[in-house]
Amino acid sequence: MDIQVLKREASLAIGLVILLLGSMTIATGTYPPMVVVESGSMMHDPEQGSVGAIDPGDLVLVMSPDRHQIITFAEATQIGGKHEGYETHGMPGDVIIFRKNGGSDTPVIHRALFKAVENPNGGWDVPGTDIVAADSITVELDYDCYHGNSKLTVSNWVPQHEGYITTGDNRWSNGCQYDQQSLTDENGELVTAIKDEWIIGVASLEIPWVGAVKLYASGTDGQVTPNSWSNLAIMVAIVIATPVIIEMITDRINSKNQSQSYEEE
Repeated sequence: MDIQVLKREASLAIGLVILLLGSMTIATGTYPPMVVVESGSMMHDPEQGSVGAIDPGDLVLVMSPDRHQIITFAEATQIGGKHEGYETHGMPGDVIIFRKNGGSDTPVIHRALFKAVENPNGGWDVPGTDIVAADSITVELDYDCYHGNSKLTVSNWVPQHEGYITTGDNRWSNGCQYDQQSLTDENGELVTAIKDEWIIGVASLEIPWVGAVKLYASGTDGQVTPNSWSNLAIMVAIVIATPVIIEMITDRINSKNQSQSYEEE
């Protein structure tokens, strides 16, 4: 192939990537506009993974919190509440991407269970519950825990500041724990309620399996399931085969039309 043609094709490919990345950045209000999920803390099926949930190797579109109102699990499950029935990624409420205690280590992608909001008259409010101006917060959520019929419970918690209580969807690994009693930051300190300024974005569209290639290249693909690799291989095969099949069909149609034209003559 001519060197000029190669340069033109390479320039076109690079231009398309830049255009796509720029468009996604403008649409989401964040950069990078997508993140690759490394851990299995959000899995709904720890053996196989599942489309619709957030599994290792998935690409997730990240919306700026300035462009998307965060709805918590408590608000989405409040009977008669304005957000009742709201779901994302297979469960009630939004999934947020945040930095632990505002640090610089790898961000976490977990579900927002509820938010502690400081009441102007003192105490704490919890939207989605009956808690108003409380000195301490006790919340029992109808969250599917691994331990039988147990519910995820926060008891007599006094917030240090406003913020979200979070946890992963993987009930087998998380049990009935939430991040603020089990997750530590880069300095070994327990993660406190997630402040608004620590939030990078809100998880939006999920593209399954594609990010596994990036994890493999960086040596962090240990939690990608065999099922995800199989699905990725099938998807790549379909992508490669589709243009070939279309070209074969087009050639066949053109050949048939040509034959008919000769017969008419």
